[in-house]
Amino acid sequence: MATAPERLLLRLEWKVVRRLDGRLQGAHRTAHRGSGIDFTGLRAYTEGDDARHIDWNVTARLDEPHLRVFTEDRELTVWLVLDRSASMAAGRPGRGKHDVLAELALVLARLFGRGGNRVGALLYDTGMLRVVPPGTSRRHALRIAAELERTAAASGGATTDLAEMLDAAGRLARRRALVVVLSDFIGDGDWERSLQRLARRHEVVALRIVDAADDVLPEAGLIVVEDAETGEQLVVDSADPLLRARLREAVDDREARLAAGTRRARVPVHRVDTDRDLGEALVEVVAGTGGRKP
Repeated sequence: MATAPERLLLRLEWKVVRRLDGRLQGAHRTAHRGSGIDFTGLRAYTEGDDARHIDWNVTARLDEPHLRVFTEDRELTVWLVLDRSASMAAGRPGRGKHDVLAELALVLARLFGRGGNRVGALLYDTGMLRVVPPGTSRRHALRIAAELERTAAASGGATTDLAEMLDAAGRLARRRALVVVLSDFIGDGDWERSLQRLARRHEVVALRIVDAADDVLPEAGLIVVEDAETGEQLVVDSADPLLRARLREAVDDREARLAAGTRRARVPVHRVDTDRDLGEALVEVVAGTGGRKP
């Protein structure tokens, strides 16, 4: 009997991966792709070969021109940085930010892995860190999904430290890599400096997962609101114009800080709403990053 991650992957492969396969591979240009040139052997020289690759020692020994043959390592290491904090639980059942993050992670792991690239994952919540080492297979993508399922019920007791999440990614990715950060970017810490440090060593792309509940307070009279990160509860009048104005101001400030911080770090950030079609959202992400020159 198929597990929940297997059922999810089957659905995503049919609805999303088939639509995106070929768009991602070869479309995302990065200054850090591959790890170099490897010597693989020798062969006899033929007309038209590049004479610069002649091995003169072997040629002199065999009295016949021979070339050194190289292969270019085009393998890309991808790290998925997955925010598993309590604020990511916002949204309607079955389509909250946690759910969208899980689908995005599974699709990206499968797409990059199908091209022979190695994909690893860092699952972060304040006080908890899980790591899935890089791998390539379909089974490996399912392993990432299984870890996401294990952490889905985790509850945070403090505001997410975004700086520590990004610093953890920097410590983990020792060789140059593509780092994809999947988060709502709701949290504390001097994350701008951490993002800049990460972007200096790696190519970084941010997928910001957003739900309507992050930005808008419904007009429903007296309601109990709870901080998903700290658990603090408060009774408020959702129709109070002053409260709504303050909320709007706080949301605008958060948006402005995110835009300024990612711009200074030269990190593209793509908004993925929980009510969007996942395939359409990812096509826009690929189109937005594929032609970008770092």
